[in-house]
Amino acid sequence: MLKRLLPKRLLPSSLILLLGPVGLTGCTTVRLVQQVQAPEVYRTASVEQLEKEVSDRDAALKTLKASVVITASVGGGKTGKVTEYTSFKGYIYVQKPRDLRVLLQVPVFGSRAMDMVSNGETFTLMRASTHGDIWMQGSNTVTTPSKNGLENLRPPVFFDSLLVPGVKPEEYVALNESTRVIQPQIKNHPAIAEPDYDLAVMKKKAGNILQTERVIHISRVTMLPIEQDIYDEGGQIVTVATYDKYQDFNGQKFPTVINISRPIDQYSLKIEVTKLELNETLDPDQFVLEIPEGVTVQKMP
Repeated sequence: MLKRLLPKRLLPSSLILLLGPVGLTGCTTVRLVQQVQAPEVYRTASVEQLEKEVSDRDAALKTLKASVVITASVGGGKTGKVTEYTSFKGYIYVQKPRDLRVLLQVPVFGSRAMDMVSNGETFTLMRASTHGDIWMQGSNTVTTPSKNGLENLRPPVFFDSLLVPGVKPEEYVALNESTRVIQPQIKNHPAIAEPDYDLAVMKKKAGNILQTERVIHISRVTMLPIEQDIYDEGGQIVTVATYDKYQDFNGQKFPTVINISRPIDQYSLKIEVTKLELNETLDPDQFVLEIPEGVTVQKMP
């Protein structure tokens, strides 16, 4: 209809006059968004370099003795609420390849609230109770999940989250880039849009199918891990560990705040490191937890 009423030579300019004010000016909406800026300096690395740096950092750490404060919380989107428990002071001992001990103390009194040791395959655990100590033993792998997420807590959650393992010879890696927004510490300052690397560690599943085991998120400013996502055999994320406030310990950088989230089990652990000794000789007895005679030991599936 428009072509019949307007001369052909006037059509383009006429459409601009008709549609311009209505289509552009009349329907314009301005929204305020958070202002961001890129960091002044950040690094570029190849996938080969990142693989080597992750593996070298892992190989340099043999033992770990940490004084910690651990805070547990349960709940999330499934329940619509989060319950945070009292923080416990304690100690974490790690000796490669898979020895682990986690000892938590009762606030004020200093007695054992929880004591757990593992050799990488099985674990022994003591948990204090008003009705007497509760003893448990079982496999490091949960075969029958409990509805109570914290009852599914096993030693690998600590071991695999505290450390960022290197890449094994039989594993494959792939590299992607991403950006995370770091909120400003000073009011009215722009946020930092920090470029990061995502190093995916995969294994061959069958034929030409690769299965993702972990994704290590690396800051391109510090070139240190800021997050590690751990996947199960079905491709679900079972653990998200974030790393913050790195400090230098005997020439090695280590995070002093580690947040562990278990999205399927709906629980989280915050580990604050107050003191750390790396590569010190640990006594083998530190990974032994003797069960008293006559006590009942629960077998954990």
